[in-house]
Amino acid sequence: MIKFWITNARYNALPQSMLPAIVAIAYALPAAGFSWGYALMALLGTAMAHLSLNLFDDYFDYRSKGTAIREKLSAGSIRVRLGKCHYLTSGKATLKQLLSVAVLFGVIALLLGFFIFLKRGNVILYIVLITMLTGLSYSAPPLKLSYIGLGELTIAMVFGPLLMSGVHYAASGLLSAEIWFISVSVGLLVANIVYTHAIMDYEHDKCARKMTFAVLLHNRTAMLAVSALFMLMACLVIVAGAFTGFLSWWYLLTIITLPVSATLFYQLAVFVKHPEKEFRPRWWMQPMEHWQQIEAAGIGWFMGRWFLSRNLAVWFCFILIIISLIIKY
Repeated sequence: MIKFWITNARYNALPQSMLPAIVAIAYALPAAGFSWGYALMALLGTAMAHLSLNLFDDYFDYRSKGTAIREKLSAGSIRVRLGKCHYLTSGKATLKQLLSVAVLFGVIALLLGFFIFLKRGNVILYIVLITMLTGLSYSAPPLKLSYIGLGELTIAMVFGPLLMSGVHYAASGLLSAEIWFISVSVGLLVANIVYTHAIMDYEHDKCARKMTFAVLLHNRTAMLAVSALFMLMACLVIVAGAFTGFLSWWYLLTIITLPVSATLFYQLAVFVKHPEKEFRPRWWMQPMEHWQQIEAAGIGWFMGRWFLSRNLAVWFCFILIIISLIIKY
């Protein structure tokens, strides 16, 4: 049962929260007040919160009849991703069970945050509460930020500055200007994962009256330009941090991810112009878990580009972790 719900909570998306958290821990390591115990509690709390928010997103999406719209569009020969909330549509779980598990994961995250609060004080309390409310508001009423074109901004804030400053403070007891530069870049790349998703779900979201940023733009050229901007800005923020003296020049090594960004941009352009074309992954685009099953399910066109956007953020974070460990020691 645990495996069932962790799978449905899309554990394969955990790198987009775990890697930013590990970056923050790596940056906090040399601090005099560093604690592995609180760092690991923050890491586990981040994972639980992420799984909880994914399930809440399914809960509110299902209630809005988003899955029925997907089936209708697919029947009309418009390429959309089927299988979202399959565990609900197939009868393997009920909406009430989904809500219960989403709340349970969220409560575990809050309990871990409470234990850290007892040691670190009010700063952690404020960050946890703001992150929780902002994250829930992504898909939950009354704000439903992802339905009014603010989903990507919400994700950038939650998985960037809020998550990383919170984990850094939990681990070290310190606030850092440097971590804000790094976290803005990471947040932009995580937001680009969601935005990549939105470009490919454009037709569904438009019919469901879900005003994602892609739907708000309502122009395919503009959609692609914004994706390029997300990826370019992630590197430019690091460059700005280095030139202003907040970051070491070594962090400019993150620029080596630009060819991956260019590949993702190209693949999105292919999708926008020729959505019927299949995605063919190359060896260097890995990991792309369970690819054979994904192709058999007919969603390789979607998951391949999603994996590529996720892996871009992952590799960016790995470079940050390595640099942080080297320059701190």
